[in-house]
Amino acid sequence: MANQKPKKKLDPKKPKFSAYWIYAAIIIIFLGLNLFGDGGFSEPAKTNPAEFKDYLRNGDIEKVEIINRNQARVYLTKEAKEKEIHKKNIDPDFFPTGESPTYTFQFGDLQNFENDINEIKKENNLNTVVTFDTSSDVLGELFWALLPFILIIGVWIFIMRKMSSGAGGGAGGQIFNIGKSKAKLFDQNTDVKTSFKDVAGLEGAKEEVQEIVDFLKQPEKYTALGGKIPKGALLVGPPGTGKTLLAKAVAGEAKVPFFSLSGSDFVEMFVGVGASRVRDLFKQAKEKSPSIIFIDEIDAIGRARGKSNFSGSNDERENTLNQLLTEMDGFGTNTNVIVIAATNRADVLDKALMRAGRFDRQIYVDLPDLRERREIFEVHLKPLKKISDELDIEFLAKQTPGFSGADIANVCNEAALIAARKGNKAVGKQDFLDAVDRIVGGLEKKNKIITPEEKKAIAFHEAGHATTSWMLEHAAPLVKVTIVPRGQSLGAAWYLPEERLIVRPEQMLDEMCAALGGRAAEKVIFNKISTGALSDLEKVTKQARAMVTIYGLNEAVGNLTYYDSSGQSEYNFTKPYSEKTSELIDKEISNLIEAQYQRAVDLLEHNKDKLTQLAEILLDKEVIFKDDLEKIFGKRPFDKEKEEGKPLSEKNTLPEDTSKSPKSEASEGKDTDEEGELTENDSVNK
Repeated sequence: MANQKPKKKLDPKKPKFSAYWIYAAIIIIFLGLNLFGDGGFSEPAKTNPAEFKDYLRNGDIEKVEIINRNQARVYLTKEAKEKEIHKKNIDPDFFPTGESPTYTFQFGDLQNFENDINEIKKENNLNTVVTFDTSSDVLGELFWALLPFILIIGVWIFIMRKMSSGAGGGAGGQIFNIGKSKAKLFDQNTDVKTSFKDVAGLEGAKEEVQEIVDFLKQPEKYTALGGKIPKGALLVGPPGTGKTLLAKAVAGEAKVPFFSLSGSDFVEMFVGVGASRVRDLFKQAKEKSPSIIFIDEIDAIGRARGKSNFSGSNDERENTLNQLLTEMDGFGTNTNVIVIAATNRADVLDKALMRAGRFDRQIYVDLPDLRERREIFEVHLKPLKKISDELDIEFLAKQTPGFSGADIANVCNEAALIAARKGNKAVGKQDFLDAVDRIVGGLEKKNKIITPEEKKAIAFHEAGHATTSWMLEHAAPLVKVTIVPRGQSLGAAWYLPEERLIVRPEQMLDEMCAALGGRAAEKVIFNKISTGALSDLEKVTKQARAMVTIYGLNEAVGNLTYYDSSGQSEYNFTKPYSEKTSELIDKEISNLIEAQYQRAVDLLEHNKDKLTQLAEILLDKEVIFKDDLEKIFGKRPFDKEKEEGKPLSEKNTLPEDTSKSPKSEASEGKDTDEEGELTENDSVNK
């Protein structure tokens, strides 16, 4: 190995050789031969028959050569060449011996031309010699004869080269290479800068994926006891949680060839192309084994077979999946090729794809918790040029519950844009809070025209949300309320939801009651309701339906769930329960919602004066914070009890109470629905 010659590095400044230079040279040669054919590279001077006759009468012409019966070449005598009239047409560099013609011209009828020469010779007693010759430009004629064929062949070669190279070049062919794999190869010659250090928070997922990379580097460490490396690992999780980023880190860390492509790269309009590309992909991977194949969005080809094919015809996607199944674990497969795939729809994947021996491991990449969000912020804050010293990463992590890694990256970028828009020299705390508001709630529309009556209704609606959430134990604590239109909302209330692993019925009921507080406030104050509670009703209906049909939290329906984790129920035309049960479910959902609505009405009736006071402050300031509610209602007793009931370690890891700074709580969070996703209580004018 020490005697190996080092590979020559290509000079980036050196121009690449192109075959088009050869084509251009051939064309130039043919044109030159055609233009400068017989007579060398110098042409005799042009004259006309009248001047020729004058030269002939003066005895200046020694010989006349008639070419092809229509062209005459005139040779002068030695004495004539010394005359001034002819010297200007003689180039001594080309005609030092006088063997070349001095003049040439075209004439008409040959017989008349000969008669004129003979008559002048007779009158002047001349010895001028007249000869006849034929001349043909063989190469020129051949060139013009072959030119159409040359053009046709050139165009054909050009089209074939374009079709074979395709839009992406190389293996991404269109016609002749249509069955070739479109995978991008990353190896030791490719500069991939992403590493496991750039992947923050995903400790469990990193550990499992890193184990695969370590096995490829040191297989004897794992095979010493007879262990075998998993053939495949499936990354599953919501969008934006870092599945593809984790694969990029594998490409950066692994010292083996890494093939990367998307599930849609197998799909083509021609039959059999998908299966052909799968075969070619694994063929390339086996030739470079040990190697890794990464397929992003594998649900494009891995969807369960026979579920979406209603026509009964041959399904090209199923053929592609069958070939993938065979390559991953079929007769004579190579164990040195590891497949890593990513999807956010694992419930729709085929069971044969998920079995042991194919995707042995399913690595769930969940939304980050508080600690993981802090680590992700540290990664995405590095590219920012200048950050304010007062910025607290722990505080930012607390303000973004339910945010994915992609959302946090967007927050950092949006904060930098907001700071630049304001003309700030550094990205500060308020810029990040405004960025969270912008991403979650939408852009503020301060110039939106709202009548005083509508503004009053919106103020009481949002005050109703704030009052009910403040009075209920399990409702998320309020952070900020605004009646400034933002996005599609005419008003919004921000909350900082508690991050729960399990949710109890009383917690969901309190959240439903708080969500209905806006409509309840309209009923209590105006004795009228409006369309402004659309998003509230949508959220509450989903929560109530989940309680009854998914989580089994309703006594009338019982401990039953109609949730299908496989995702196959979406292909069924019938419900998994009878019509009688359907009526019962509808009735129980309605009872749950109406009970919480009446509860919100009763709560606001008891605190009508405080509700009115809060709405008036909101009409005056347009934005109120937690401090304003504490002045009216006092501190929430539930917050103190929760803080006292927390473990010591949890108290130490959480940041200090930020309620002292109203600006810092401009946008701390929003309500959570039954799945823990961020939502908001808003007024939508539909």
